[in-house]
Amino acid sequence: MALVVVGVQWGDEGKGKIVDKLAKDYDFVVRYQGGHNAGHTIVVNGKKYALHLIPSGILYPQCKNIIGNGVVIDLSALEKEMLQFEKIYATENSKQSHSPLEGKLFISDKAHIILPHHILLDNLNEKNRTIAIGTTGKGIGPAYTEKIARYGIQIGDLFKKNELKSKLEKNLVKIQNLENLGMEFNIDFLMNELEKYATRFQPFITDTTRLLWEAVDNKKRIMLEGAQGSMLDIDHGTYPFVTSSNTSIAGCLSGTGLNTRNIDEVIGITKAYCTRVGNGAFPTELNDNIGDFLRQKGHEFGTTTGRSRRCGWLDLVAIKYAARLNGCTALALMKIDVLDGLNEVKACVAYKYHNKQIDYVPYDLNVEPIYKSFLGWEKTANLRNFNDLPKEAKEYIQFIEDFTQCRISLISTSPERDDLIIR
Repeated sequence: MALVVVGVQWGDEGKGKIVDKLAKDYDFVVRYQGGHNAGHTIVVNGKKYALHLIPSGILYPQCKNIIGNGVVIDLSALEKEMLQFEKIYATENSKQSHSPLEGKLFISDKAHIILPHHILLDNLNEKNRTIAIGTTGKGIGPAYTEKIARYGIQIGDLFKKNELKSKLEKNLVKIQNLENLGMEFNIDFLMNELEKYATRFQPFITDTTRLLWEAVDNKKRIMLEGAQGSMLDIDHGTYPFVTSSNTSIAGCLSGTGLNTRNIDEVIGITKAYCTRVGNGAFPTELNDNIGDFLRQKGHEFGTTTGRSRRCGWLDLVAIKYAARLNGCTALALMKIDVLDGLNEVKACVAYKYHNKQIDYVPYDLNVEPIYKSFLGWEKTANLRNFNDLPKEAKEYIQFIEDFTQCRISLISTSPERDDLIIR
């Protein structure tokens, strides 16, 4: 059966570490939505690995890693990411004539391709907005737009040369308009590039839905890995300041072909405080020395863009909303060590909205936070036993559990893989 790991904030919660830590017990790790606008940083024995498209199970030899149909793929970005791991695994067998990732990485033939004009459109759209969304400029939104408009290019199209060229030519009218904005579009050049990618990726491309169905039938253990966070969900997030896919649990079904009967556990990932990248509502944001403290100590800079993240206190109203939305069976509390040394820690427990106190996430999230204060603590960093945590940190954790009505089963106390309390 399948475990879903999903973010319950605005992304960057630390999903990569949890997937990496748990992956040793799973046969398949699946990425099901988003593109290389997402980023997971994993630290193993002091070495950092930055993942954007490849699932976090890639660091375990027994894991088969799937990029599902719900993902949009920049082929050049994927190739660069694959190369870092091909070099690692190739050292084990220098005489290997094929990619060491064959049989270990699988790409859905139904996933959509990000093309060069998507990237240009992304940046132009962002530039022309009255209020910028704060996208990564990677072409994600325009790729999903063409997918929904039903003229997108799928991975499977790489192997149908005539049909692929015809599809690209049908897009030519829109693409030609971009030439006046500094981009030349040469369909023959692009076809040549796509043919090279077809050869490069052919060993990895398959019907990943059938592969997962076979895994379910054979009682294999499957982990589904989300990108971004639930508050950025295209349907349930802080629209329009959201990403272009379903970052909540709905995306794991549509983005893989699995169904609800295949899911038996959902772990929601949250930091012990809150961050957000890009624009949009952020009720607990701290534009003060505490916000700067969280940013610097928590190394809150984007894995994909390097942008500094907006930082604030934990928003329990939003987390409770996202936990319900995803049907979380447990929570993982990340980066509690970043709060070490503060005299006071706060958490938002309600909102002031149109002069009324509410306990839910409203349509526009134009609210003022209402906080509960907690005594700070000295040190949780690197601890691996719950009983060793300071009393004040335990009280903070207990309150989060009581408020969200969801057990915290994992507590991260540093970026290192093994600095994790499992309850």
